[in-house]
Amino acid sequence: MIRPKLQTVKTHENGDGVASKAPPMVVRDLSKSYGSIEVISGLNMHVDPGEIICIVGPSGVGKTTLLRSLSGLMPPTSGSVSVGGKVITQPLEEIGIVFQDYRGSLMPWMRTLENVAFPLQGRGIGKAEREQRAQECLDTVGLSDAGQKYPWELSGGMQQRVAIARALAYDAHILLMDEPFGSLDAQTRLGLEDLVLDLRSRLKISVIVVTHDIDEAVYLADRVVVLAGKPASVVDNVDVDLGMNRDQIKTKSDPRFVEYRNRVLSEIMRVRD
Repeated sequence: MIRPKLQTVKTHENGDGVASKAPPMVVRDLSKSYGSIEVISGLNMHVDPGEIICIVGPSGVGKTTLLRSLSGLMPPTSGSVSVGGKVITQPLEEIGIVFQDYRGSLMPWMRTLENVAFPLQGRGIGKAEREQRAQECLDTVGLSDAGQKYPWELSGGMQQRVAIARALAYDAHILLMDEPFGSLDAQTRLGLEDLVLDLRSRLKISVIVVTHDIDEAVYLADRVVVLAGKPASVVDNVDVDLGMNRDQIKTKSDPRFVEYRNRVLSEIMRVRD
């Protein structure tokens, strides 16, 4: 289990009374422009403690721009993003980020354990503790025996697990994922979807996933946020009532799953038309 960086970790409850170490995230009237081009306008959303949110929408609508604003990597033009009531003005230790390009995010000359531990150097953590925390995170994502391997010795799915472990090493309470499984084969992708559900359950974190895959969004999410328009805003919030324990076959055969998927797909297709 990952050790908290503080002696006491404050827990929060979501709307269902479930305890989570993740604080709530609130986005208020967020707008983002690049020069004279407004990409996002007046966007509002929230993420409850321990919730999985999937963000979907047409290509180029601004999903990645929104995710970077949520992370603190990119300041909004106006509006705000707050975590636990504190407005984000820069990247926070409590927020971990996993990108689609796992190959580019891992340093090929470093072994897996070193890749996970390396970002902790900037926090003044000693080598022994860095390596211990890195090994704990590799254990968490099912890579206990991969610490001495180089990234190029691992499969694509294993490399993405390493990237997830590195984000968790910061003791991230909120995990942001930008198309994390888009370049992986279907079988690997399904396994990593289940890993995300498992991490949420075991670590009591919140997860925000940007994805183009509607089936993936509905399978993972407690709520699917649909973006549309130029500039983009939230056009639908789909509450997904499929329970906490999900199965790739049973859940996706559930008539409710089909109903949620069709609702999201219809919204996106309506926008395209």
